[in-house]
Amino acid sequence: MDRSMDAPYDLAVIGGGVNGAAIARDAAGRGLSVLLLERGDLAQGTSSASTKLIHGGLRYLEHREFALVAEGLHEREILWRQAPHIIWPMRFVAPLVPEGRPWWMLRSGLWLYDRIGGRKALPPTRRVKLAGRMGLQSDIRRGYEYSDCWVDDARLVVLLARDAADRGAEVRTRCAVTAMRREGHLWRIEARSSEGDETFHAAMTVNAAGPQVGQLLDLAHAPNPAALRRVRGSHIVVPRLHDDPRALFLQLPDGRVCFAIPWQYAFTLIGTTDSEDNVDADPPHASEAEIAYLLDAANRHFRRQISREDVVWTFAGLRLLADDGSGKPEAATRGYRLELDRGSDRHSAPLLSVLGGKITTHRTLAEAALDRLGVTDNAGWTATSALPGGDFTPDGLDEADNLAPLEQEIHAQAQNLSRPTIHRLARAYGTEALGFVRGDMGRAIGQGFTEAELDHLISREWAQTVDDVLWRRSKLGLWFSAEEAAVLESTIRQMS
Repeated sequence: MDRSMDAPYDLAVIGGGVNGAAIARDAAGRGLSVLLLERGDLAQGTSSASTKLIHGGLRYLEHREFALVAEGLHEREILWRQAPHIIWPMRFVAPLVPEGRPWWMLRSGLWLYDRIGGRKALPPTRRVKLAGRMGLQSDIRRGYEYSDCWVDDARLVVLLARDAADRGAEVRTRCAVTAMRREGHLWRIEARSSEGDETFHAAMTVNAAGPQVGQLLDLAHAPNPAALRRVRGSHIVVPRLHDDPRALFLQLPDGRVCFAIPWQYAFTLIGTTDSEDNVDADPPHASEAEIAYLLDAANRHFRRQISREDVVWTFAGLRLLADDGSGKPEAATRGYRLELDRGSDRHSAPLLSVLGGKITTHRTLAEAALDRLGVTDNAGWTATSALPGGDFTPDGLDEADNLAPLEQEIHAQAQNLSRPTIHRLARAYGTEALGFVRGDMGRAIGQGFTEAELDHLISREWAQTVDDVLWRRSKLGLWFSAEEAAVLESTIRQMS
């Protein structure tokens, strides 16, 4: 297949993580013809292996990343309004512990955190008494509570790509770039998919390949513009450690911090690490040393002591960070850099490489990327446009209250669905659920998942495999039995 040279794309984006999907969405909304290429599944790499937070990054204040923190804090409520089905406010408790920051330092940081990001709807910091609450050890008596948000990270990426496609972008998953070169004022991009070898042409290209950004630069015979660091962040999932809806900001003896977050109703997510050891594994995986580190972090704070046998799942992702000379990986900047290569002269087809970035700043990164490429039409439109399924306004901070009207509509269309399934559908798909929920949902596959939902994931969200369904577009893999997974695999083959 060769898209005609008479009709090249305005922009090709290589990499289907959060940055690539956000750039494709923004560009399509500005009227550009856009191609998004991803070698695997959307969010298959780093973007589905985050700590699931939309936040400024309280710990970045220690490294004087004030602009980065302010940008992230400003984005929290914008993103919440865009996707209130997959992004929700969450309160975080930072216990005061002997090995942590002194109270005055923590309180000063939170005072600044409340004020530099344009907080409006989210509640401010307050002091809290703990003394055994939240499952914590009895000698942890005081702390501070503050606001941030959590996100279903992989679904965020899928919805960004879905919105891009709805606005005219062509989204191709499992289509790996094999060669690139400039031909006059265009990029010639060769790729390989299940359909065979394909060739595309584009006036501009964005390299949003994440940890593989350097490999793509090599394919394009472009200079590597900056020193890069590949840092692995690992997480563990254990049975729920407390019944409180708040998350915990845990301070550790080595000066690092990690989070313990109530997750998927029955579990606690603990992470993240920062490791530069053995980062070449593909896919990345949590090392036993990292697992032990996170278990120890939890055991220092919670009354209930956990061991390796309690870990029900681990996941890890590689962060590509621009090397700012920081000694420790946790101190390296989480800000992004955009490097523009114009080849031999300023009239050559540009190649823009995205270095760094984080989930929270994907929208502003996309705006900055298009600005760097000189695309100025309709700039800023993404600040007020909902993602698919997010076209409803949350009335307050309570998730159950905000989803209740939508759940009633889903129930009216499919009264045989269980309440937990209805809540899961509302939370995952928002108003999009009303497009596929009906009285007859087809074959029951397992855990409330049906053929009708699977058809939506295949036809609208590019799902092709069991992992696409169970670990990225949902987290039903935490509950599915081997037999149910086999039924799902068989059903995917029949429907594809």
